[in-house]
Amino acid sequence: MSSHVASGDEATSGLDRRTELKEFLRSRRARLQPEDVGLPSHGRRRVPGLRREELAQLAGVSYAYYARLEQGYGETMSAEIMDAIARALRLNEEEREHLVRLARPERRSATQAAPPQQRLRPSVQHLLDALGVPAYVVDRRLNILGWNRLATAVFGDWGPLPPDERNAARLAFLSSEARERFADPDGTALRVARALRMNAGKSPGDPHFASLIQELSQKSEEFRQLWARHEVSCGAVGETVRMRHPLVGEFDLVHEPMALPGGAPMRLATYHAEPGSRSEEALRMLASWEMESQH
Repeated sequence: MSSHVASGDEATSGLDRRTELKEFLRSRRARLQPEDVGLPSHGRRRVPGLRREELAQLAGVSYAYYARLEQGYGETMSAEIMDAIARALRLNEEEREHLVRLARPERRSATQAAPPQQRLRPSVQHLLDALGVPAYVVDRRLNILGWNRLATAVFGDWGPLPPDERNAARLAFLSSEARERFADPDGTALRVARALRMNAGKSPGDPHFASLIQELSQKSEEFRQLWARHEVSCGAVGETVRMRHPLVGEFDLVHEPMALPGGAPMRLATYHAEPGSRSEEALRMLASWEMESQH
């Protein structure tokens, strides 16, 4: 399945929202078969999944009305119509929110479309330093704005990297060293791609997203394939991530993200081990090793 990647002038102005909307709807329609929704399947199909007219029938709207949405024009559609289409496509809550943002974007001025690079408040860095678990802060673009020593011990040292390379998506797809810290780097890459598309849908006018997506598409075949799937998710709360470290081997950490209030959207990502587990002992050993390395 194809996916639009901004290039040239588009990379300086943001993602093509209407193309994103068209391809998202087509990808969701392609994953549904007629028998999945109680419709008869007649003959050979040229494309996978439901036809436009079948989806329109399920949603209770005219073919022309739905076709207009799939062409990228949804600004005037009511919330009721959008809900009906989301139900017909069997979208989850995150997918439905993504659809609404693409179809009916908030009106923004040119200055609002591309917010400046974010900086971490000193008090937030102090909080990171005080936490007894690996933690870092990312902005909507997945730039890593700050981290603590335990995060360095677990994920690697981001300090020597140029600021524009301290990005979770760039690390997940372009850094072999960063990928080696995860026991399942492919699963990590999928989670990052889902989060990146979710966040890009919230700020389609941000040229930094277009530039990042263009770079990843050019340099990573894995990213191109995952990006074309149009999957969106900010990640499950309390998700277990299996890490791999040359000193302690494999161990499990529970990921707990939380939004930081005030200013532009930022998220605090924390990772903790289950009390009394071998993973907790592994994390304690890494903390001790990191403290010794500082002296």
